[in-house]
Amino acid sequence: MSESGPRNTVSVVIAGEEYKLRSDATPDYTRECAAFVDRTLGEVLQHPGTVEGHKAAILAALSITDQLFQARAELELIRSEMARLSAKLAADVQAALVPEDLAAGS
Repeated sequence: MSESGPRNTVSVVIAGEEYKLRSDATPDYTRECAAFVDRTLGEVLQHPGTVEGHKAAILAALSITDQLFQARAELELIRSEMARLSAKLAADVQAALVPEDLAAGS
């Protein structure tokens, strides 16, 4: 069995229940993640026709997954735009350098 590094144990509260989590992440990051889950779950439970705990947890997980997928799609658009702009800049630089290089070689 291989050791992956120090693991932190952090107590967090989600939906009024305390959980002890072990993670490679920093305690602050783990608390931040737990707080996000707690807020999302709270939002689900505030809607009319509140569902049972496990169903609310599933709806919260779907909401968080939707946010993740939207962020990934946005990141991919940004990466594509950056690649396009980088290629354009490289072409512009190349076009600007070629006439000078030819004149210097004469």
